Amino acid sequence: MRRAVTLAILGVTASVLLVAPPAAADQVRDLQYWLAEYGVTQAWNTTRGAGVTVAVIDTGVDGSHQDLTGTVIGGTDVSGEGSPNGQTPVGNNPDHGTLVASLLAGHGHGNGNGVIGVAPEAKLLAVSVGFGVGSKTSDDQVAEAVRWSVDNGADVINMSLTRNTLEWPQSWDDAFLYAMENDVVVVAAAGNRGSGTDVVGAPATMPGVLTVAGVDERGMASEDASSQGITISVAAPSEKLVGAAPGNEYYQWSGTSGAAPLVSGLVALVRSAHPELNADNVINRVIRTARAVGGQVPSPLYGYGLIDVRAAVSASVAPVEANPMGDLAEWIRVNRRAEGAPPVSELPVPAPQAPPEPPPVAEPANPLGTLLPTVALLRDVGIPLAVFGVFGTLLGIVLRGAVKQVRRPRP
Repeated sequence: MRRAVTLAILGVTASVLLVAPPAAADQVRDLQYWLAEYGVTQAWNTTRGAGVTVAVIDTGVDGSHQDLTGTVIGGTDVSGEGSPNGQTPVGNNPDHGTLVASLLAGHGHGNGNGVIGVAPEAKLLAVSVGFGVGSKTSDDQVAEAVRWSVDNGADVINMSLTRNTLEWPQSWDDAFLYAMENDVVVVAAAGNRGSGTDVVGAPATMPGVLTVAGVDERGMASEDASSQGITISVAAPSEKLVGAAPGNEYYQWSGTSGAAPLVSGLVALVRSAHPELNADNVINRVIRTARAVGGQVPSPLYGYGLIDVRAAVSASVAPVEANPMGDLAEWIRVNRRAEGAPPVSELPVPAPQAPPEPPPVAEPANPLGTLLPTVALLRDVGIPLAVFGVFGTLLGIVLRGAVKQVRRPRP
């Protein structure tokens, strides 16, 4: 029996911070501690993400927000509940997609006011998905959203959502493989213990995906706003985040939903600074320049470590030939083949074979020499003729003896 699975977005807490009075917007910028502490502002000396397009598969993005005007250059709705351009928020948490978009590519407004994203010159595609709503299942909506994003020019796809299961539907195999084969970097949030996701869930469990865990302001694994798992790639801030919400509002919130777009912004910076790199080497650059935490690398809490945006953009990193986060095509080849194997009752049965002929049996030695008939003689000549031959032989012996007796000289 197929179990119904509903996708969930990954914001743990959200509270209204400001209702956009312009004079107070500087407070928003001051709260963005990750810009300086994780090397974002230093990386801006090299690039601010120009020329890169990121698809935000979420609840829709309000592109009219003062910190996002001109940033959303396209979009769609796959839920049947939103608008054709993906800019009408849908679902039970309609603010979520705009919060995510602002952390990724917000450009602020005025003189240093509002939310500025990690890649403020990158452009966005808004792809609205209904989490538990719409005429299609959430799984089918995500598969369609991924394909649409690839076909419409995404270089990066941000997915601040989880299926809350380790496994994923086969429809995602083709969609995500389509993205990877078209050189698109897929970034996924690891999930939050505070939302009931103790262990990383799909799409963050899929090979080849850049999975993001969350840390607090001290750089330690978040108790509520992160989860753990062996597929985690890197970690980024997930607590006390501030983002833009529809209607020119600002929220303070927590969750790997916010950590993921910080990493998607980092990926945009790398792709902008190094257009010669394919997706595998972009991912490799992000994880190899991360700052390791603890002795185990990678670890189920931090992956390869805390992101270092400046180093990812500027450091020298040896190239790789394959995605360091795994090969989805190989996983599909091995695992889907096993899942699709027929039951034992349906396996082909070899055609029956005729039993082999027994080896020839050696004839037993005849102790009487040619006196008695051999088995071969009985088989080839026949019993009556063989018996006649035996008696003839005996008669000849008797007669020869008699002749010898007759010819023996007398004394």
